[in-house]
This record gives sequence, C-alpha cells and structure tokens, in this order.
Amino acid sequence: MTQIVLPDPGTPFGERVVTRLDTAQVIWLTTVGKDGTPQPNPVWFLKTDEGLLVYNRPDANRLTHVVDRPRVALHLDGKGDGTDIIVLTGTARRLENQSPAHEVPAYVAKYGTAMARVSDSAEKFGAAYPVPLLIEIGKVRGF
Repeated sequence: MTQIVLPDPGTPFGERVVTRLDTAQVIWLTTVGKDGTPQPNPVWFLKTDEGLLVYNRPDANRLTHVVDRPRVALHLDGKGDGTDIIVLTGTARRLENQSPAHEVPAYVAKYGTAMARVSDSAEKFGAAYPVPLLIEIGKVRGF
C-alpha cells in the first residue's frame, strides 16, 4: 500500500491542493482509450491515505481503459480565468475488497445527499456504482 503523494500542506500551493481535494465535488478523470484518444470524464471522488477513490458503474469504459493503460490524469476545475488549476497524474487500479460507496462514512458524508438525488438512496447508488478504482497519485502541479 502506497501513501498518497501531495505537495507539502505547509506551503500555499500544498494547502490549496489539500483543501481543494477535501472540498471539491467533482474531479475530471482522464483515461486513454484503446485507440489512444484521451477520455476525460467528471467523477465523484474521495481523498484517502492511499489515493483518490472513485466508484464506477460496471459498464464504464474507463474500467477497461485502465486495465491496459493504468496511467491517468486528473484535474480540478479552475476559477474560469486560468487560475486555481490543479493537475494530478497517477496510476489507477481496481480494488477488489473495498466496501461499497454507501458503507464508506466519509464518502456518504461528502455525497450522501447527491447519492440519494441520483439513485433514490445511498444504498441504490452503491448498487449502481459498485466498482471502485483507486488512483495512486504520483505527481501534482498547478497554476
């Protein structure tokens, strides 16, 4: 198990990265399709000690992308004027023994209301999005 690699939270940039990862609702996850085309998708995520946890529908193309091409990029939306940009790169892998989304207290605390809005309940969301990916962060940059 690896530890998430983030900038020093004692620096202004590091503090901004940690704050944004803790509070942002959506991050853009870019995988690479079989034909080499980047495939960006907005996803919900949870920062953990090991990386970013993303739950997926079983038919999500990104799940097949990361089998052969596990290197991914992620980015958080900026302020619309080219500032507050955060870009992360890392490696994605499926987790086999991860609790479902509705049984992860931090995930429910972050997305519980939205889970109910999207799927009628947190439990139904967990059933609809049962496949967890862990993205181990290797590098972070920003502007």
